[in-house]
Amino acid sequence: MKKFIDTIKSIWSIEELKNKILVTLGLLLVYRFGAQVSLPGMDYTQLGESFAGKFDDGIGGLLNMFTGGAFAKASVFALGIMPYISASIVVQLMGIAIPYLQKLQKEGESGRKKITQITRWLTIVICLVQAPFYLWGLGQLGVPDAAFTIGKGLDFVVPSVIILVTGTIFAMWLGEKITDKGIGNGISLLIMVGIIAQMPVAFVQEVASNSSKPMLILIEIVIWLVIILLSVMLVMAVRQVPVQYARRTATGGYEKNMFGARQFIPLKLNASGVMPIIFAQALMFVPSAIGQGLGAESTVGQWMQANFSNVFGLWYNVLFAFLIIIFTYFYTAITVPTNKMADDLKRSGGFIPGIRPGSETGEYLDKIMSQITLPGSIFLALIAIFPAIVGTIMGIQQGWALFFGGTSLLIMVGVAIDTMQQINSYLLNRHYDGLMKTGKNRKVVA
Repeated sequence: MKKFIDTIKSIWSIEELKNKILVTLGLLLVYRFGAQVSLPGMDYTQLGESFAGKFDDGIGGLLNMFTGGAFAKASVFALGIMPYISASIVVQLMGIAIPYLQKLQKEGESGRKKITQITRWLTIVICLVQAPFYLWGLGQLGVPDAAFTIGKGLDFVVPSVIILVTGTIFAMWLGEKITDKGIGNGISLLIMVGIIAQMPVAFVQEVASNSSKPMLILIEIVIWLVIILLSVMLVMAVRQVPVQYARRTATGGYEKNMFGARQFIPLKLNASGVMPIIFAQALMFVPSAIGQGLGAESTVGQWMQANFSNVFGLWYNVLFAFLIIIFTYFYTAITVPTNKMADDLKRSGGFIPGIRPGSETGEYLDKIMSQITLPGSIFLALIAIFPAIVGTIMGIQQGWALFFGGTSLLIMVGVAIDTMQQINSYLLNRHYDGLMKTGKNRKVVA
């Protein structure tokens, strides 16, 4: 505890780091405040009564979780930051097939700015498509006409679409400002804060439903902490590939100068992060849609609607886990350029002991990535479907079970680790001389 307090004091003593943290907290507070503001022309009281319980579980619960409750409140931030995430994914995938985007990716900072601009425009297009469907869906979810104080005509729809699009753009701007002026990745922090905002409500509902079973609540908390630990291990796990730099002269002992410095290439067990889950989640809407298209009279259509509309169902999670494993291999293949890594290693005078530099090194790295991706993808799939497992076996409420794995938990763990690493880098830079003085190879010449 004393070390923790000393670390907090060290963080607060660094003026630049303190200002970045305050800016981050301030912008996150603005985002959370905006998530509570309903669209003009909506009666918040009747809206809350109509939506009560409709977003506690299922697909609606997932959508509401990622927007921090703004989706169920018909907030100005109802679409959240997800359209920007969708646009980023589309642009990234298009970069594989479109030569113009491939060229931009190789142009450094100027190319990155152009890609960011393309992503922003695509975000607006996605919002213009999603916003009218969202407003139409309010009535389909049971919101009475009385909740629309000025009716549901164009004088309500047009301004509401503009506000929803503007809300997403403003949220995108907040995320970029957090990244530039604050600490951590702003877009990821907005998603994480939205997820965390839903956690107390879900936990209180679980405690209230099991008030006579305190031991069960304790067991749930222990299991939740174990899953967090396993998620941290999945995010941090790496396979270290030894690399020898024959041309590099390293300071230190005679052995290093003779044979060169040995380092490692860290290949992550889960190099794709949460993207496979996001891809698979997007496709899981297709089976139920096909079932609806086949009609209620079709036996196959009825079966598909019944089994793929429930995110806690058996067949839903079997297909979900299979898609995650497939997309993990796919996304790892396009984001981990083993051939480029081999070329860079060759140019820097490095080699993997026993492996010829160049194409053989690329093939060797690709083989290792294939070997470690299999257990990584299976582990990722198990964490993704674990909410359904605990919800079915232990009878945990679905709203609380969603925090036992899946995208929400991995996002929280990944963002928390990334932010902590950035804070730690500031601390290391601040005390750089002090750390160097304790190096075991450092010699003091009188």
